[in-house]
Parts: sequence; C-alpha cells; structure tokens
Amino acid sequence: MFDLFSDFFAGRDNVLSRLDSRVKFISAMTLIGFVIISKKPNFPLFVMFMGLSGMLLIGIPIKLSLKRLLAPMSLVLGLVVIQTFITGSTSLFALNFLGHTITAKVEGLRLGILMGARVLGAVATLLLLTSVTPAYKIFHVLRWLKLPESCVEIALIVYRHIFVIIEQTAEVSAAQKSRLGYSTVRRSMNSAGILAGAVIMRSMDQAIRTQEAMTLRGYKGSMPFPPMKPMTWTMVGQLFYTVAVIVIFHLLLERHTF
Repeated sequence: MFDLFSDFFAGRDNVLSRLDSRVKFISAMTLIGFVIISKKPNFPLFVMFMGLSGMLLIGIPIKLSLKRLLAPMSLVLGLVVIQTFITGSTSLFALNFLGHTITAKVEGLRLGILMGARVLGAVATLLLLTSVTPAYKIFHVLRWLKLPESCVEIALIVYRHIFVIIEQTAEVSAAQKSRLGYSTVRRSMNSAGILAGAVIMRSMDQAIRTQEAMTLRGYKGSMPFPPMKPMTWTMVGQLFYTVAVIVIFHLLLERHTF
C-alpha cells in the first residue's frame, strides 16, 4: 500500500523530473482534457501506452505500474459491461438470466470501450506525472494557479496522513490475523467491520493531534507557500511544444480508426 501511494520514484533524477513542475502539470492537464473529449478510443489508449512506457523508462517496476492501474481497470470493466447491456439498439448477443433475456448491444459496447479508454488514459497520465513530480511540488503549482488556499491545504494534509492511516490499518489487521480473525468467512466479515471502525476512530484522534500540533507551531488558518520563480522563455517554449504535440497526435488519431 505504501508503494501504491508513495512518490518515492519522483525523487529520482531523469529527463522528466528535471522539467519545471508547472510545465509538467499544465501539460498533463491538457493531455487529460484531450483524452476526455476524444470521440474514439485511439488517442486515450495511445496515451495509456505512452504513460506506461514512460514509467518503465524511468525505472518504475512493471508490477507496481500494473498494481496502480488495477483499481481503475475494475472500474473500466464495470463501465464496459454496464454500457453494453443498457445502451444502443443493435443486438450483439443475448443471455438468459433468471428467466429474463438480457441483450448486449453493439453501440453500448463501443461506448463502454470509449469510456474505459478515457479512464485508463487519464489515470496513466496522472501516474506518470506523480512519478516524476514530488507531491509538494504539485501542491505548490496548485497554489501558483490560484486555487483556493483551503482546498490545497486540506489536500496536502490528507496526502501526508494517508501513510499514517495505512500504518495504523496494518497494525490492527496484523493483530486480528494473529488472533485468527480471518480464519472463516464470518470472522472475516466481523474483523473487517471492526477494522473499519478502529481506523475511523484513530483517524479522528490523529486529526485532533494534528490540529493541536499545528496550533502550537503557530498555525493561524493559513499555510504559507513561498513564491515560485517566474517562468522563463525556455519553460514557455517547452510548454508550447508539448501542447502542440498533444494537439497534433489527437487530430491524427481522431481521424483514423484502427
């Protein structure tokens, strides 16, 4: 779980990590925007492939990359199945379920694949961004973009304490396993409920301790962020070039069906 959320690899030195965080963030958001507006799955799937390739090139293990895609992949499968059976009119095949006939449609399958491709393309872009940009730099860019200060602060604190909650969850789970808390299905359900309740209670206690600690350190309701250096013409050129490449590939892949 630590590996899934950690930005450990973002501290490595490579071509992408040396780029200015504003260039990478704006480029990633532009790429996600074009993924969302794509009318065909070609461009989103291309983005997903390039994102995974980029993570491999900077040294992220393929097993970890696939683990990070596992959760959105389950969402994609659900979208494809649901859309296949509820959208469209052209019959693809029919299934008999509890005396009812369920018909899969061609239009629904295409729409499900498109929606799933958008999800995978956007997630792969975010994974690559967070693999080459430390979290604190992303939060700094959000403040530079004039996002509400309170929202950025909450996101920063939430990210910081994800790992604390993961550690506490692991401790409670290990204690339950040592007492055979997951030896049967019934015990597993009871243990899972107790685990969820314990994590919620510990989260509330941690929130109180964090608030008290921040107050003692002079927190006045605003977390200071140092000003970022002005963007140079080199950075502007990098951003323009990246956006231009995104637009060109989007137009080319939207015109053709593979």
